[in-house]
Amino acid sequence: MTMADTSPVSAIIDTSLKESAEAILTKLGITPSAAIQMFYSQIVLHGGLPFDVRIPPPEPAAGAALSRAELDARLMKGVESLKAGKGYSADEVDVMLRKEFGI
Repeated sequence: MTMADTSPVSAIIDTSLKESAEAILTKLGITPSAAIQMFYSQIVLHGGLPFDVRIPPPEPAAGAALSRAELDARLMKGVESLKAGKGYSADEVDVMLRKEFGI
């Protein structure tokens, strides 16, 4: 490819993102121009973006991430639900988890 075969690409991006990405590229020995060239090549090869662009499903809340009050409140909600006769079998829970979280 000669200089006549190239075109400039200009983009405005977050400064922190640019610096973080370029630090990684430097460690890999790849220039920003080469990285952009690779990205565009992958777009052409894939006929679109070479990765999924979607909002990931919500993560199930981990007990360790909850405060004591939040955990107590959730446990009490479960106890009250059981007292009211609202319970789920293990199979029903599996279906709900698969549907909501993909697990």
